Amino acid sequence: MSPQKPLRLGRSHRSGPDRTASEGRAGSRGIRPVLAMALLWMSSTAFTQASEAPFGLSWGPVTTVPKPSMADREANITALFYVHGQPPASGPDTQQVVLEVCQDEGLQQVIWVSQDFPEAELSARYEPIYQEGVRRHGEPVKDSRPETVVWPEGHTLLAVRSVEGGRKRLIMIATGDQYEKCSAAHEAGAGHPATVHTSALLEATTP
Repeated sequence: MSPQKPLRLGRSHRSGPDRTASEGRAGSRGIRPVLAMALLWMSSTAFTQASEAPFGLSWGPVTTVPKPSMADREANITALFYVHGQPPASGPDTQQVVLEVCQDEGLQQVIWVSQDFPEAELSARYEPIYQEGVRRHGEPVKDSRPETVVWPEGHTLLAVRSVEGGRKRLIMIATGDQYEKCSAAHEAGAGHPATVHTSALLEATTP
């Protein structure tokens, strides 16, 4: 499969659904790969050890990471993009993984973006991840953005977004304990907090 063009995070502007949106009969298609991804992601978030990030990475100073498909630096943050098929974006349901590395705090954000899929498969793909999050972190809280939930203690967000052709996409974001400090330094250098980087990814929808 030819490499896909990385989804760019907003640099200068820079989600599960409500439970009712994901209710319904879950088909078997896609459950095992997505559940495997959920286990891989959730098993290494802050719920287990504060130093552990998703995909076997560690929060904090970075000594070595897989070679990215693309790198984008702004002020104190370097975003490393990995397209489908390139570790850590090697899962069959993964479109892209983004690592955000801060100059002083090291790795402080990991973003996972799923492949697009038919809306009819939403429940089958979303529920295993949601339930694994509940098992590890308890019930999430609803974010102010639609179809988005957050596990505050797990520093993890899960969102559903619409894409072209009436299809859906899952997005998961995990942050380290020093993310706010990194974001404050980023605002001082770039004029906006680091949270703006994911706003376009989370807020943009295509009917």
